[in-house]
Amino acid sequence: MRNTGYLVMGGLLILFGIMLILGQAFQINFWAICWPVGLILLGVWLLVRPKFVPAGEVNISPLADIHRSGPWAVAPEEFWTFVGDVDLDMTQADLPAGETRLRLFGFVNDIDLYLPPGVGFSLASTAFLSEARLLGKKQESFFIPLEFTSPDYDLAERRVRLEVFCFVADLKVKQVKPTPASPEQT
Repeated sequence: MRNTGYLVMGGLLILFGIMLILGQAFQINFWAICWPVGLILLGVWLLVRPKFVPAGEVNISPLADIHRSGPWAVAPEEFWTFVGDVDLDMTQADLPAGETRLRLFGFVNDIDLYLPPGVGFSLASTAFLSEARLLGKKQESFFIPLEFTSPDYDLAERRVRLEVFCFVADLKVKQVKPTPASPEQT
């Protein structure tokens, strides 16, 4: 997975450089072509993708925040945002056994994930700029995909895999003890 992220980022940078050189050499405005073609390809990908990649539920919130806390059922899911906060508190959630994969696609996002003790965690972030505080460890990446796996990931009964595809991503992952449900929540 790590090599794939490097290949994607390297390939995009090479393609961008070639487009700039060709644009200067032949006096072509590639941006006038790239934006419409990019939007068309994005639309086609959104329509065709569910047939090839079963990802669970897709949650699209372009300019809104996504907040989940208290008792809720965690399932494989994709979050599509442009700019926003994604706060997922899983300390009281029903987290199934095995691996649960969550994906976030966006432009600029602040992602906060709260896990109960004993849950394994893995992260793959492909972003232009990533800043992460993961289980007490701070990591930053610029132009390089960010990978992290908790030491107990393979042995944990319940595991969460977070895949982030953004331009700028600020990630915070903490393991906290669950708080008892208040009478209003039950």
